[in-house]
Amino acid sequence: MTEAPVRAKHASRLQLPQGEWETLLSGLCARFPQISEETWRSRFDRGLVTDAEGRVLSPTTPYKVGLEIRYFREVEAEPIIPFTESIVYQDEHLVVADKPHFLPVMPAGRFVRETLLTRLIEKLGNPDLVPLHRIDRETAGLVMFSANPQTRDAYQALFRNREIEKRYEALAPALPHLTFPMVRRTRIVQGHPFFRMQEVEGEPNSETRIEVLSMDGEIWRYALFPVTGRKHQLRVQMAGLGAPILNDRSYDERQKCDFDGYSRALRLRADRLNFVDPLTGSIRSFVAHRASENWSSANWLGSR
Repeated sequence: MTEAPVRAKHASRLQLPQGEWETLLSGLCARFPQISEETWRSRFDRGLVTDAEGRVLSPTTPYKVGLEIRYFREVEAEPIIPFTESIVYQDEHLVVADKPHFLPVMPAGRFVRETLLTRLIEKLGNPDLVPLHRIDRETAGLVMFSANPQTRDAYQALFRNREIEKRYEALAPALPHLTFPMVRRTRIVQGHPFFRMQEVEGEPNSETRIEVLSMDGEIWRYALFPVTGRKHQLRVQMAGLGAPILNDRSYDERQKCDFDGYSRALRLRADRLNFVDPLTGSIRSFVAHRASENWSSANWLGSR
């Protein structure tokens, strides 16, 4: 007997982007080329594609830019992520969680239920949770969620207006020929394969301030302060400096060796968030629970 696909317990949301497609089906097939038309038709047939009010949509529904749709993702088999998140802070408006390495923030690819969002919705019983920003699956650390739709935009504006300071820590090779602190501004675009990014010539669209926290032989500990939020920005820029973050399987050719699964975690952690609360005017500062982990260079080759 064929095992039934794993279905997400909570719907994914999508606001239809600009496009000239006649039907919702054609627009979705173009937006998600990795998902077959047959799969989308099956979801429509089983009522798994709706509008924001829960009304079931059909493949022939006219494509309308800005329409919010909701759909349930499915995967044939989903691995269990054997690491646990923790809650750093929560109130009626915000939830701040400390994400472990390897756990996605949102459903993507082969992960539907094993995501930070799904775990928190189930743990807190709040289906209105929405991440205000994201970090890579390979990266550990702080992720902030809106818990209240009525105040969500006030907190989203912090990220839109770059009014929130995000600090990351990373272990990477020494750069004794450079002067720190430094600011790296580069142009980052999609590379090959599609999930990798690359730096190219042209007008900068990314900016990061880089400081050195400690110098320990060949491996230094860095503090990274991204001003912009390009995909894989910190990983790409550190690799561009000649110091790819340790255990980065995507941007360091030397690390594409024989470690698989969870044997070595990327040495990148989102460890602090600082901002002025838009509702109260008070200064908020959150620190990751895992900030006390030993990240000395002597231990970087060890397992997580």
